Amino acid sequence: MRTVTAVAILLLVAGPAFAQDRLISPYRHQAETGLRGLDQREIAELKAGNGMGLARAAELNSYPGPRHVLDAVAAGKLMASAEQIQRVQRVFDEMQNDARRVGAQILEREQQLEMGFQTASITESDLRERVTRIAALQGELRAIHLAAHLATRAILSDSQVARYNELRGYTTGSADRQEHQHKH
Repeated sequence: MRTVTAVAILLLVAGPAFAQDRLISPYRHQAETGLRGLDQREIAELKAGNGMGLARAAELNSYPGPRHVLDAVAAGKLMASAEQIQRVQRVFDEMQNDARRVGAQILEREQQLEMGFQTASITESDLRERVTRIAALQGELRAIHLAAHLATRAILSDSQVARYNELRGYTTGSADRQEHQHKH
């Protein structure tokens, strides 16, 4: 009986404190930012034209990303001809320019959505139109990154793609194990 009473008292005392913690928003730090619908990392990624994992479907199915290919070549881990490097660099530059342009459009549309809420002027039809446009831009951004992987794959040989997959850790006998063996 004492155990039941002790548990009941503990629940009565701890329950409200636990409930209070659950009410605190994980977004509370964003309440002071200029664009509350996105966190600082997301804003920075959109401005920079970074991939943000948008091309995982390609990356994990042997369609290398141009940035990672260039990094692997620069590190001396992936061999490529001067022409291949130049072509991959063009793919990367085009992708990044297009991604930055679309990222800026997404940020602008997110700001418009936010303003509708801040000014309490947004209607349901405004909401749907704005969110639909943001979603279309997000789809365009993803297509830009996926297309860059597609173009990069067309530049590389099968053996280069296999080596890339090893370096990225996607295949057994990955580069991590090879580097570990070299240290012995």
